[in-house]
Amino acid sequence: MTIEDEELRSTFQAASEEHLQKLEAGLLHLEQNPQDLSGLEDLMREAHSLKGDARMLGVKDVATLAHQWEHLLGSIYRQEAEVSAEICDRLYQGLDAIAALVKEAVTGEPAGVDTFHTLARLMGSQPTESPAPASTPEPTPEPTEASTTSPAAASEPTPEPPAEPETEVPPSQTTTIQPTSAEPAASSTASSSNGEYRIDTIRVETRHLDTLMTQAGELTVTNVRFAHRLAELDEAIALWEDWSREAFNNRLNVHQTQRGDREQAIQQLQNLQDSVEERLEKLGKIITNLQKATYEDTTRLDTLTNDLEAGIRTLRLLPLSTIFNLMPRMVRDLSHQQQKQVNFAIEGGDTHADKRILEEIKDPLMHIIRNAIDHGLETPTERETAGKPAVGTLYLRAYQTANGIAIEVEDDGRGLDLDQIRQKALQKGLYREEELENMSTTQLQALIFEPGFSTSTTITEVSGRGVGLDVVRTNVERLKGSIEVESQVGRGSTIRIHLGTTLATAHVLLVECQSIPFALPVEFVDTSLFVSQDDIFAIEGRETILLEEHPVSVVSLAQILELPATNNHSDSPSNGRTSSKDLPCIVIKVGEEKLGLLVDKLLDEQDVILKPQSKLLRRIRNIAGATILGTGQVCMVLNPTDLLKSVRQSRTIQEVSQEVSETDTQMGSVLVVEDSIAIRTQEKRILESAGYEVTTAVDGLDGFNKLQTYSFDALVSDIQMPNMDGLELTRQIRQNPKYKELPIVLVTSMANEEDKRKGAQAGANAYITKSSFNQEVLLETLKRLV
Repeated sequence: MTIEDEELRSTFQAASEEHLQKLEAGLLHLEQNPQDLSGLEDLMREAHSLKGDARMLGVKDVATLAHQWEHLLGSIYRQEAEVSAEICDRLYQGLDAIAALVKEAVTGEPAGVDTFHTLARLMGSQPTESPAPASTPEPTPEPTEASTTSPAAASEPTPEPPAEPETEVPPSQTTTIQPTSAEPAASSTASSSNGEYRIDTIRVETRHLDTLMTQAGELTVTNVRFAHRLAELDEAIALWEDWSREAFNNRLNVHQTQRGDREQAIQQLQNLQDSVEERLEKLGKIITNLQKATYEDTTRLDTLTNDLEAGIRTLRLLPLSTIFNLMPRMVRDLSHQQQKQVNFAIEGGDTHADKRILEEIKDPLMHIIRNAIDHGLETPTERETAGKPAVGTLYLRAYQTANGIAIEVEDDGRGLDLDQIRQKALQKGLYREEELENMSTTQLQALIFEPGFSTSTTITEVSGRGVGLDVVRTNVERLKGSIEVESQVGRGSTIRIHLGTTLATAHVLLVECQSIPFALPVEFVDTSLFVSQDDIFAIEGRETILLEEHPVSVVSLAQILELPATNNHSDSPSNGRTSSKDLPCIVIKVGEEKLGLLVDKLLDEQDVILKPQSKLLRRIRNIAGATILGTGQVCMVLNPTDLLKSVRQSRTIQEVSQEVSETDTQMGSVLVVEDSIAIRTQEKRILESAGYEVTTAVDGLDGFNKLQTYSFDALVSDIQMPNMDGLELTRQIRQNPKYKELPIVLVTSMANEEDKRKGAQAGANAYITKSSFNQEVLLETLKRLV
C-alpha cells in the first residue's frame, strides 16, 4: 500500500526512519548489555509511536509488526522473557521487515515481505504456509487509543521497572557493539530508491532560519543603499553632460568675441573660469561622497555575503553520526556471519561535514569496514593462538583537522603482509622487482589501492566480491580527498581518509604557468620555496632537490599539463626572487609522497567557489574542477593525486622513447670509473653504442689521474672502490675550479636516502642505483648533462 498524500508521505518517511534508527540503536545496546533494561521504556515508546503513525495512515502491515515488536519488548520488560540471541534475531528480522514495508508505503516499490511469516517469527514460531492477508489477525489484543502518538504508558499499563541487578553478567553474543558516544537520531532522511544513499531532508533549528532572515533583510537594505549610489552616479553624469555642452558653447562664443571686443572676451573667459571651478567643486564633493559611501556599502555587502554563505553552509553540515549510526548493525551481522567476535567502538560522531560528503562517503566507509572484518580481523581461535584476546577491536573515529576532517577505520587484526603485496604486484605486472625493492613501506602498503589489487586468495561476498579498495580511493578522490593506510603485521591496520568539510568552496593557492592561472588546494601543499637551477640534480634520471635533507623529485607544471612551450619564462618578472635563475616551486604532498612543481609565478592564496564540471568533462586528467576569479578569468583547479600519476606515467613513456634516441654522431667523451670489470665493460659498451668516446679507470685514484691527463665531457663512477671511493673522488674533483662544471654521475648499489644525500652533498649531478640501472636511464641522464 502506498500513501497517496505527498505531504503525509514525506512526513511519515522522516518520522518512521527516525523511529527505526532509534529502535535499532536501542536493540544493539540491549544485545550488548542484556542486564541493562533501563532503556526498554524508550524503545517501547518508539515502537508504539511508529505503530500509531502507521495505523493512522492505513499502513496496516507496519502497524501489525510494530505492535508485536512492542509486545515482545514488553515481555522482556515484565521479566516474562530474557534477552537472548534468539530473541534479538527475531527482533532484528522484524525491524528489517518494518523498514522494507515503510519504504514500500513511501515509494510504491514492492517490499517482498511476507508479513504473516515475519509475524509468526516474531511470535516465536515457524509457519509453513501463509494464509490470505485478509485473515491475518493481530497476535495480541490492544486497547482502543484516542491518540496514535501517545506514549505506551497512555494506552497500556506499565509495570514497575525491575530492580537493578547486583552484578552484571558478561554478554554471550558473538558481536560486541560499544559506541563510545550516544548520538541523537539522525537529523535527516535517507533515500535509496535508486540504490544510492541520499539525504533528502535536513532538520534546521529555527534560530538558524531567524539569523538567515535577518541577514536577508540586511541585504535588502544594502540593495536600497546601492540604488542611492546609482542615483548619485546619475547626478554626476548629468553634471558632466551639462558641463560638456556649456564648455562647447562657451568655446564658440569666445572664438566669435575674440574678433571684436577684447575686454568682453576676457570677461567671458573669467565667467567660464568661475563656472568651471564651481562645477569642479560640486563634482568633487559628489565623487568623494560616492567613493566613501561605496566603500562602506561594499564592506557591508562583503560581510553580509560571508555571513550568508557561512549560514547556508552551516545548514548543510550534518554530524557524521548520521552515517556512523548505520554501521553497528552491519558490524553485528557481518561478525555473526564470519563467526568472529568484534568490539566495535565509534568516536567523533559529532564531527560535522557537508551533506553531500556524507552521502558519497557512506558506501566507501562500509566497504572499508567490511574489508576489515573479512580480511583484517582473525577468528577467535586464530587470535588466541597468536596471543591476542578472542574479541577483536574495530574503531571508527572522526576528528577535525586544520583543513577539514579525517575519518579512520582501525583494527587490531592481521595487518598487511609486505611480501604478499610485492608478489601480487609482480604477478599483476604493476612494477618490476627492482622498483619494488626501492619502494618504502608506505609506498608498498599504498599498492592495496591499485585496481583489482587484493592479497586475499578467496573472493567473498562480504568484502566486495573481488572489488578492491581502488573503488574506495576513486570515490574519495572524487570528493577532493585523499586516503592512506598504516599497518604492522600481526598488530592491525588503519585506513585514514582526509576530506574537506564542504565541496562548495575551497581554499587554494593560485599560481601562474605559461601566463595561465591555476589553483592548487592548500590542503595538499606542503611548502613553497624558490629553487635555483644549481640546486637541481638527478637521481635515477629524475630531477631532484634536497628538502630538509631529503630528496624530492621536481618537474615543471607546464610539462605535466602538456602546455605549449613559450619564451615568456625568461622574460617574466622575478616576482621577488633572490635571482633571475630562481624558480618558484610548490611542494605538494599526497599521503607520504611529495612532488615539487616548478611554476612561473606565485599569485595569491584565497577561497574560491568550485564549479562542478559537466558530465562530458567529468574526468579530465589532472583537473578537479574550475572556478572564476575576481578578474573574470576561468581558472582550473588541479588534482594533486592525478599530477603524481601523470609524472609516473610520463617517466615510463620517456624510458620507452629513449630506445630510439641514439644517433651515430659523436656525443662526447666519458670517463668510466668502476672496479668491477663486468660492470665496467657493460657501461663502456652501452656508452660507445650511443656514440660516446669512452675511457675506463679501475678505481678512484686511477680515475683522478686520468682526469688530469685528458679532457672529458662527463664522468660516470662507482662509489665503493679501493684506493679512493666515488664520494672522495667527487669531492677531490669539485675542489679544483677547473672541473667545477664537469658532470658527475654516480652509479652504485647504495640505494637508501642517506647515501643519496651524501652523493648530492659531495657534488654529484646525478645518482643512479644499480638495482634500477638500465641503459635508458644512463643515456637520458648523460644526454641531459652533457
